[in-house]
Amino acid sequence: MSDPQPLKSTDIISSGVKPTGILHYGNYFGAIRQYIELQDAGEAFYFIVDYHALTMTPPPAELRANTFRIAVDFLALGLDPDKASLFVQSDVPEVTELAWIFSNCLAAGDLERGVSYKDAKQRGQTPNAGLLNYPILQAADILIYRGSVVPVGKDQSQNIEIATRIANRFNHRYSADEPYFVPPRGWILEDVAVVPGLDGQKMSKSYDNTIAIFEEPEVLRKKVMSIPTASTPLAEPMDPDNDHVFGLISLVGDDETVASIRESYLKGGFGFKRAKETLIELLEGYFGEARERRKELMANPEVVRDVMAAGAEKARARATETMRDVRELVGLDWRNA
Repeated sequence: MSDPQPLKSTDIISSGVKPTGILHYGNYFGAIRQYIELQDAGEAFYFIVDYHALTMTPPPAELRANTFRIAVDFLALGLDPDKASLFVQSDVPEVTELAWIFSNCLAAGDLERGVSYKDAKQRGQTPNAGLLNYPILQAADILIYRGSVVPVGKDQSQNIEIATRIANRFNHRYSADEPYFVPPRGWILEDVAVVPGLDGQKMSKSYDNTIAIFEEPEVLRKKVMSIPTASTPLAEPMDPDNDHVFGLISLVGDDETVASIRESYLKGGFGFKRAKETLIELLEGYFGEARERRKELMANPEVVRDVMAAGAEKARARATETMRDVRELVGLDWRNA
């Protein structure tokens, strides 16, 4: 990971994940692994952004299931609720109040230039107002917990810029002498792995080329064995640098294993079938412990609910403090007139 400024002891880490489907290897190596590493670096708030998911108008039952599944997966993958607060966005309804206040600190044109909104229009869609206002709600997500560092991919950098702009405008308008919000900075995940999908493109639900982190064994085998490879004869050397199978092996194998497999590729006589069998074994092993933890959590859903409730309680306490101050700063405390 790279960041223009090192983390300070006073930094608060804040980031959310949208419950729009099943987590895959691209999600893990692209962001989740970094979230979990950062929980040791400072106070962290991680939340499942179900309000944001509403821009896609999912069926209610699907939204509920996906939200719970993401919570289970985060805990199984190593998020420690004693180190980081994990909760559901809508369990802190104050965030929507702050978003409304922030909406008056930003010009409408700033939102119309938003990447997601423009992309939807260019694809011929009629984006809803929720998608238009997405960056404002995201700014409220970050700032209501006084977040100062936001781990994001490059595609989210514009939204961090908008959050920074909102914080600065709020401070200029309501707390110029002593700025209330710390303008957040993005912890841009520039050096994370680009995970190849089943077809060699970047792994993404949009391309329907993903492997779920907790894929069932028979489905995992079927997907891996379907990965297209070069038509190199068995006895001849294979090119590891242009092979999707090896690309995945290099993510989940330790240095010694990856170096040994690379040597086998270059020497010849290894074959793509054997490479795929090796990949299946490595994938099963990499998330083996997490898979067992997930089984335990799924068998004890009340544990997950208790963790999420505790995270929401801590988050809401922080949000309540922020909104008390914000209401006073903007004049929504009429009883004190």
